[in-house]
Amino acid sequence: MNFSLYIAKRYIRSKSSNNAINFITIIAIVGIVLGAASLFIVLSGFAGLRDFTLEFSSIIDPDLKAETTIGKSFTINTDQDKQLQAIDGVANFSKIVEERIIASSDGTNHPAYIKGVDENYQKITAIDSVIPYGNWLYPDTPQIVSGWAISNRLSFFINDYNKTITLSVPKPGKGQISSQSQALNQVNTVNVGIYDINEELNNKYIFASIETARRLLNYQPNQVTSLEFKLTENADEDVVKAKIKTILGQNIILKNKDQLNDAIYKMLNTENLAVYLIFTLVLIIALFNVIGSIVMMILDKKKTLNTLFNLGASVKDIRNIFFYQGILMTFIGGFIGLLIGYIVIQLQASYDLIMITPSLPYPVAIHFKNFIIVMLTISVLGLIASKIAASRITRDLVKTN
Repeated sequence: MNFSLYIAKRYIRSKSSNNAINFITIIAIVGIVLGAASLFIVLSGFAGLRDFTLEFSSIIDPDLKAETTIGKSFTINTDQDKQLQAIDGVANFSKIVEERIIASSDGTNHPAYIKGVDENYQKITAIDSVIPYGNWLYPDTPQIVSGWAISNRLSFFINDYNKTITLSVPKPGKGQISSQSQALNQVNTVNVGIYDINEELNNKYIFASIETARRLLNYQPNQVTSLEFKLTENADEDVVKAKIKTILGQNIILKNKDQLNDAIYKMLNTENLAVYLIFTLVLIIALFNVIGSIVMMILDKKKTLNTLFNLGASVKDIRNIFFYQGILMTFIGGFIGLLIGYIVIQLQASYDLIMITPSLPYPVAIHFKNFIIVMLTISVLGLIASKIAASRITRDLVKTN
């Protein structure tokens, strides 16, 4: 066994004759334990919050979405349709017509987006799972499915055929307008379902059949604003993207789920990084106690170090004793802290110890990468602290007086 490591282990296990040094060492290890546990708990909390935030918005997000870089819409012909269906890795795809509109009911207006979808849309997303009231659309009918916030704003529910919801968009063109009928394209619809995803989406989309959307926007039968794809389980996303671009042309941009939620990802990642840096600073402060503990130990063991030096131990060997001691303290404290953090997170996941609302527990998630992040952070900071403390040993300190 390495000489310096053997002595370091002895120093870790044995108590000093000076109670103050023992107390400082305990405080240093407790600081590391609490710092590691806190960092792991916070990272797991943010991981749970991230998963919870994206869980609902991703319900209506496809695996890939194709949009044009020129204008608002593009056309897809029969040959392209067949070629897209034949791509290895594409389970299905849906044609979409989406545009900003005004929804009106009983004199009340609300800005929203119409999302015209074809019969394949239910195969692309899990939209059925978020419709607590009513049902999904029948193809080529003047039916809509609205968000919970939109239905509240316009005071309508489901299957009320006496209450018409009018969808309007401005007509393209130039010249003087003499009446509303000349200014707007309009369709009258009936709401048959209400979806509930999250506050933002509940206030944004009105789903309709693609035929209704095309009629409202004066689109051609083969004209779409986007295509949404569902990939097979083992599909290579990059390969599928390349094949889709080959069929649709280079004026098409393809986005995956992460890119569709780019703003949310950036916000969550920024918050996660900020909290990580704050708790890393707490760990740095805690590791100052390790430096102090090792320096006090060096002074306490000065006579013993003189003996080791006279027996043939080099200054480097003696430095390594306390370098290894600092590393051992860091690893032991980090491991115990991770264990405590893991237990706390498991208790929260199992027993809902902390609640956001009476019915909603604070979300947590245990990711393996968080174990790596915490141990790597502890290890790097521990190495630096141990090196600083061990560097206090010089030849003048250990040589015989």
